[in-house]
Amino acid sequence: MDLAAVPVTRIKGVGPKQAEKLARIKISNIQDVLFHLPLRYQDRTREIPIGDLAVGLEAVFRGKVLETQVLLHRRRSLLCTVGDDSGVITLRFFHFNNQLRERLREGTVISCFGEVRRGRQTLEVVHPEYQVVTAGQNSLLAQTLTPIYPVTDGLHQLAMRKITDHALSYLDSTRLAELIPVDDSTITLAMALRTAHRPPPQMDTESLLSGNHPAVKRLALEELVAHRVSMQRVREVARRLSAPRIDEPGALCEALIKSLPFTLTGAQQRVIGDVAADMQSAEPMLRLIQGDVGSGKTMVAAAAAAMVVGAGYQVAIMAPTEILAEQHLASFSNCFEPLGIKIGWLKGKLGARQRRDAIESIALGQTEIVVGTHALFQPDVEFARLGLTIVDEQHRFGVHQRLSLREKGVAGNSVPHQLTMTATPIPRTLAMTAYADLDCSVIDELPPGRQEIQTVAVPASRRLEVVERVAAAIAEGRQVYWVCTLVEESEVLQARAAEDTLVELSGYMSGVNVAMVHGRMSGTEKDEIMRQFKANKVQLLVATTVIEVGVDVPNASLIIIENAERLGLSQLHQLRGRVGRGSVASSCVLVYETGLSQRARERIAIMRESNDGFAIAEKDLELRGAGELLGTRQTGAMHFRIADLMRDKHLLDQARVIADKVPSENITALVDRWMGGDAPVYGNV
Repeated sequence: MDLAAVPVTRIKGVGPKQAEKLARIKISNIQDVLFHLPLRYQDRTREIPIGDLAVGLEAVFRGKVLETQVLLHRRRSLLCTVGDDSGVITLRFFHFNNQLRERLREGTVISCFGEVRRGRQTLEVVHPEYQVVTAGQNSLLAQTLTPIYPVTDGLHQLAMRKITDHALSYLDSTRLAELIPVDDSTITLAMALRTAHRPPPQMDTESLLSGNHPAVKRLALEELVAHRVSMQRVREVARRLSAPRIDEPGALCEALIKSLPFTLTGAQQRVIGDVAADMQSAEPMLRLIQGDVGSGKTMVAAAAAAMVVGAGYQVAIMAPTEILAEQHLASFSNCFEPLGIKIGWLKGKLGARQRRDAIESIALGQTEIVVGTHALFQPDVEFARLGLTIVDEQHRFGVHQRLSLREKGVAGNSVPHQLTMTATPIPRTLAMTAYADLDCSVIDELPPGRQEIQTVAVPASRRLEVVERVAAAIAEGRQVYWVCTLVEESEVLQARAAEDTLVELSGYMSGVNVAMVHGRMSGTEKDEIMRQFKANKVQLLVATTVIEVGVDVPNASLIIIENAERLGLSQLHQLRGRVGRGSVASSCVLVYETGLSQRARERIAIMRESNDGFAIAEKDLELRGAGELLGTRQTGAMHFRIADLMRDKHLLDQARVIADKVPSENITALVDRWMGGDAPVYGNV
């Protein structure tokens, strides 16, 4: 029996409505259930004496109800004091009725499970699971460690555990297909899944969660193989296609390089050579260019565009935001318009006539280079002879999107070349796995004259000193970024809102033009404010992290990042890269709240010690994991269920060897098992 062919509705209790909820988390069959693995575990296999409970502990405990009272404070609540021979604890219920009060009357023995918190007078548990204990009952104790699954609205943990129990019962009569070649000493897939879903009480859950247990290693290995195979499949399909052959860089590329007011670095010249060699082949170029902030990726992209346009083809340049796209529009216009090349502009919100004219010019081949946002994907956008696509900050798009842009240039068996770029340095471990379908080039040299940015960390209690430093910088003719992490005040995140900061700083800065930009503004509003900032009509820009990429203002020499403890290392590094773009020494001030976690302290210390984007990226991968670093928690471009690229990097070589040995008839089933609809495909070609 193929468990991938058994619908989830075969499970008792799963009707159409429940199946719809399961579909939201990509579960449609029994195999999907088996590979929907726990995030963590609770230990409900033993009771803890009340006196041994501690803050943060999730535990089962038993006690007698000593007192029950209704507290009419800010929020009405039911307090129930429970004790045993070792101590007492308070249970707090905000949602209760008379039936609950009667059930928890004095003298009743109850078994409870919940997370222990610090209360006003005793430790307490808010809304615990509880059960009245009578003779012969085993309370809330479980036979195995209790898994906690990723779920969705309306799908509760108890229901998910029951569904998983039913799915696991299929393994009693059905042999789960082993799709990768492994030796006899390797734990079977069925055993690994049973262990991951229902670990026995004596098992060290730390070994499961840390990835050291053989069951986790077995699952992680197969997932890494599946990912590798899926990327190889994309690459193999690409190699069967053809692309425009660009025999030499050409006169236009030479004219472009001669027109530059500076000399290209050795690293830029080397990467331009990589690109030229790729495009001399009949196979489509699939190359990723990595370069730290300010390393000169745009000029490499411009050289590639010049080679293609010089050979009679069009170029499409796509960026994730209008701010970044407009930056490219300005850069490419400055480079190419003096050489007689027409640059087009396509974004989501263009006037009807502007859009119609732009699309017509592209379709007729009159526009040779088109810069745009996601608007380039739209069905009515057609190219006459698209020879190259350039995707900037590619990790914001994901595999599907960066491949789908190429469909705009499909002609028979021919597709455009593709160049992708990122200013987020990607550790080698991650690049080899996440971008196994791409060749990678690194621009590891900064242009001469770039200033190293001095980074300091300041507690929020010294905020007034920071404001004075900002005023001094502006008085010297410099411009300043002030970055906030929220647009509005939030009760959950106590970060200062950009709107409040704008009002506050405007009050301090008499005679200074202060403006604000954030992601909830329209593209037109953001663009206008950024134009004013670039023209030095605004001296102090209060912003959220929308300025993380693409903003180039050489006169800005100071950036303040509030609540720096809330941001990841790569994001902090990207924000810091907004300054240091001119010839003046630049500074980054990280403002943090007191009471930092150990991880937040590590991040801030690394930022103070290093300006090396690749070293920072390695540490970020270690601290946050691949999904966070690549932004794929949001984009869905790459999400590992079990594998962790930093933790499991010792398995990567083994995964590569096994991937080459997977029988061809198993490849589709293996990729579907682990990646399903997230598996990359090479467009519709």
